[in-house]
Amino acid sequence: MAASFVPMSGEAGPISEDALLDGKLVLRQPVRGHRFGHDSVLLAAATPARPGEYAVELGAGVGAAGLALARRVEGLTVTLVEIDPALTALASENATRNALTDRARAVCLDARAKAAEFTAAGLASGSADHVLMNPPFNAPQNLSPDRARRLARTASDEMLAQWLHTAARLLRPQGTVTLIWRADGLGEVLAALAAGFGAIAVMPIYPKPGVPAIRILVRGVKDSRGSLTVLPGLVLADADNGPTAQAEGILRRGAALGMSGS
Repeated sequence: MAASFVPMSGEAGPISEDALLDGKLVLRQPVRGHRFGHDSVLLAAATPARPGEYAVELGAGVGAAGLALARRVEGLTVTLVEIDPALTALASENATRNALTDRARAVCLDARAKAAEFTAAGLASGSADHVLMNPPFNAPQNLSPDRARRLARTASDEMLAQWLHTAARLLRPQGTVTLIWRADGLGEVLAALAAGFGAIAVMPIYPKPGVPAIRILVRGVKDSRGSLTVLPGLVLADADNGPTAQAEGILRRGAALGMSGS
C-alpha cells in the first residue's frame, strides 16, 4: 500500500507519507506502531454509504478508512474518532492534504466515552447513517512491545461490546455498522452484535485459494430482525500470488464491496 517514504518528525515520532488507492489518497502516519493497510481499504469498501449521508469511523487512527470512504462516495460527510491526540492531529492533517476538509473532520475521543462527551464533540445520538470500525482485536496475551501498536491492536474482553454499544447509540434506526475482525473471532462478533443489530452479513477474507480466512467483514443493521447471511468470500491473491481482479478493483481503484445480506 505504501508508495513513498518521506521521513519527517512530529509528536507521533518519525512520520512517513504513504499512498492508498493507487495514489488517490496520500496519508501521513507514524513510522513506528500500528500502520494502515488492506484492512482499512476493505472496511471502507464494505461500508454501504451514499452521497448526502453521514458516517462515523471509530478508532480512526490517521483516518485511512474514513477518508477512503469519503474519497469513494462524493457528498458523504465523515467524522473520524480517535483516542490518540497525535494520531487525531494526523487524521485532521490528512483530511486537509487530500482536500476533504469540507466533508471530513477528526475528533480526539475514546470510542467508549459517554454519550454526553460525544454530544459535546458534535456527535449526537441517532445522527449517523453508518458507523465503521476496525477495533483492537488481538488477545492480551499477544501483546506487542510497541505501545502505540499495543493500544491500537489489543482488545479487552468487553471492548468489542462497548464499541458496538457506541455505534448503536450513534446510529439512526436502520443505520448500519461495518467492522473488520479476526476470522477466528466470528462467534464473539455475532454475540456482541446480538444486543442491537440484525440482518447480519458476514464476508470471509482469504489471502489466497485453499487456505483459511484471515479476516471477516461484518455488517449489521440497527433494530433489524433480519436473519444472518454468510456471503461468498473475497480472495486477495491467486495461486501465483498475484492480486485477484476483485481485490485489484477494491485495493487500487477504490471499488465498493457489495455485502447485501439482508
